[in-house]
Amino acid sequence: MRIAVLGGSGFIGPRVMRRLVEHGHEVHCMDINPGAPVLDPLRDKIEITHGDITVMDDVVEALVAAKPDRVINLAYVLGASERDPHPQVRINILGMDNCFEAARILDIRRVIYASSLAVYGPQRLHGERMVTEDDLRLGTGIYAVSKTFNEHQADWYNRAYDMAITGIRPANITGPDKVRGSMNHVQCQVLPAREEAVSFPYRDTMTLPLHVEDIAEVFVRVTLAEETAHAIYNSGGHSTSMGDLADAVRQYLPNAEITFGADEGGHDASGLYLMDNSRLVEEFEVQYAPFEQRVLETINEVRRDEGLPIVG
Repeated sequence: MRIAVLGGSGFIGPRVMRRLVEHGHEVHCMDINPGAPVLDPLRDKIEITHGDITVMDDVVEALVAAKPDRVINLAYVLGASERDPHPQVRINILGMDNCFEAARILDIRRVIYASSLAVYGPQRLHGERMVTEDDLRLGTGIYAVSKTFNEHQADWYNRAYDMAITGIRPANITGPDKVRGSMNHVQCQVLPAREEAVSFPYRDTMTLPLHVEDIAEVFVRVTLAEETAHAIYNSGGHSTSMGDLADAVRQYLPNAEITFGADEGGHDASGLYLMDNSRLVEEFEVQYAPFEQRVLETINEVRRDEGLPIVG
């Protein structure tokens, strides 16, 4: 199968493409930064071309060259400032529209794209319960609203042109090399692994981390499906407080310097941390690795890169 990945040099993209290659698929990557070092391990295994997701001609040209059976759009702005919405509007909305429209023009029915748990808004708006795909999208930030609009775009194309566009709402994706977006769960693992101190405001702040390798597997399974039963899927994740995450890190790094300004005060301001993913699990038989195992993997990957002895 030929698969085109738009925005492959980000945090999730290289893992997705690596897995697709391992499964024997032909992968074509279009990216604004084709020389990104993160793509180096894949250069002799996939086709990489320069292209800007906000330029329709670039997207069409890339898809014409790739002749893909599937398109995955992972090109989006994550962690941008609310003071300047223009980059997010251009990439997250115009870019997604270019992806959908180019696929329609070229008669590519199957498109998979990244939405976000941000569409739901904070947990307090939904109560202390698991949120499903049918719950209201109450997020109000630029990123959340952009992702909600993407979902409306996808629904319109599916209805108007009988396309099969499927979105995935990742949780707080975590891993050793993440540098933008939700970062407290990353810093809580990565900085102690480097033997650096780290501090957070509240021990009871909740988060919903999911390791990047697990979400990469989700994208692969959904992409390879001929059809999906639904147009949107929650990834789910591992609901935890920052205090409990710190304790998990200390299992492997007993001397980790992780401190908190206060034990309480962050719970009510937390983002979404209770996400039901039974739809994804039942249809695609997804099983995530134990989170403690992923914490250990993250710690040791960082320590190997730093030349420090592995633990655990």
